[in-house]
Amino acid sequence: MKKIGILFGQENTFPQAFIDRINQKAPEGIMAEFVKIDQVEQHVAPDYAVIVDRISQDVPFYRAYLKNAALMGTAVINNPFWWSADEKFFNNALAVRLGVPVPKTLLLPSKERPTDTSERSFRNLSMMEWEAAFQHIGFPAYMKPHSGGGWKSVYKLNSPDDFFRAYAETGQLVMLFQESIDFTDYFRCYCIGGTEVLIMPYEPRNEPHLRYATEMKTTGEAGEKLLATMKEYVLKLNEGLGYDFNTVEFAVRDGIPIAIDFGNPAPDADINSVGEQNFEWVVEAAANMAIARAQAQKPGQDNLTWGTFVHPHRAAGHDTHFTVAKPAAAKKPAAKAAPKAAPKAAAAPKKAATAKAPTAKKPKADKAG
Repeated sequence: MKKIGILFGQENTFPQAFIDRINQKAPEGIMAEFVKIDQVEQHVAPDYAVIVDRISQDVPFYRAYLKNAALMGTAVINNPFWWSADEKFFNNALAVRLGVPVPKTLLLPSKERPTDTSERSFRNLSMMEWEAAFQHIGFPAYMKPHSGGGWKSVYKLNSPDDFFRAYAETGQLVMLFQESIDFTDYFRCYCIGGTEVLIMPYEPRNEPHLRYATEMKTTGEAGEKLLATMKEYVLKLNEGLGYDFNTVEFAVRDGIPIAIDFGNPAPDADINSVGEQNFEWVVEAAANMAIARAQAQKPGQDNLTWGTFVHPHRAAGHDTHFTVAKPAAAKKPAAKAAPKAAPKAAAAPKKAATAKAPTAKKPKADKAG
């Protein structure tokens, strides 16, 4: 019996529907259940051929459990090693490499130094040229964490004063400074199994329960072209990132879909937010993918999906040689030389970010960024 498990947190509607759908349609020898975890020991395989991960981004214990499971041959969806390394700034850079339009974006050093660092920790970092940054990105703009989601710590900025007030609140977070896209259409696109794509009109400025209650504005031949382009971009991004279960968001400006957010490996799948029709599509596509992965899973082997940029590096067909270093021979201590005059200390660099401004309340995001 090959088991498919789902690991989840506070969500309610999707996990049960996913389990029920698999158990209704899976061929003999495959069944699904909620993941059960008790004692976790290193290099001991769990009782699952496939695990769909919906929560480990918030629970480090689960992330460690999934990495061990993957090592032992479980097909974990999504790849827990890549998901641990993934962040928005790299994703944007990869999108540019793949030919997918994204907003102009700069990476900002944290406003406050990380714990256990000092000025000497930043000797390689030059001071930011703020005026040049403002001219390149323009206003309005957005500031958001380089790694994170759920619209947490996202600021809309209309001026340099807004920028410095928001930056002062960000503490040790590494932030992105990003061009705002004034859009005419907005879409959220599911991609499951790297092949199945569902394009959903979406309005991020609405309250959460109303964000899918909108319609596509672009129609006719232009609309058909737009849909085809977005599908192409969704498949490119997920192939590059190696995600089996993800959403990609596009803001459409002047007919061009610009990828805004495309690292959502535990995307919202609740029937009360996505709507009944979209929910049905997600449940069916996810169940089909999980069944196919269970059928293809080979115990004890690497059953993860890897993106085209990140590959497991393994010298197949080559012998591996290694040398154990011998202990260094003990040496007699050298006679102490007379002390020399200490060289003049180099001037310590200034703090990574020096701009100061009064704390301001976070502005509410109302456009894509």
